[in-house]
Formats: sequence, C-alpha cells, structure tokens
Amino acid sequence: MAAETGATVNQVVLSWLMGGDIPVLPLVGASSVAQLDENLGAVDLDLTPEQREKLDSVN
Repeated sequence: MAAETGATVNQVVLSWLMGGDIPVLPLVGASSVAQLDENLGAVDLDLTPEQREKLDSVN
C-alpha cells in the first residue's frame, strides 16, 4: 500500500487509523524533525475506499 500511494508505511497506518468510520487519534512520538515530518505527512494522505477496505480486511 505504501508503494501504491507513494507514502511511507507509517503514514499509511496513521492515515488509515485517522480516517476510519470511527476515527482513532493515535498518539505518536518523534525524536527528530524527520520523524515529525513523516508523521504529519499522514494528515494529507487520502486513502481510497478500495485501499481502506483492503486494510480493513487484514487480520
């Protein structure tokens, strides 16, 4: 999914959590500016309904 969206794995996970039917606001930590920038990039990542469905179906 990360390769498909051009985002990092962490960004995909954070976007998926925040954009669900019941939004989850994950608590994230960053020990560098690069990690903070990566985390903030998840806010702008819009997963398609198909991508979201695929992630929801993973056990």
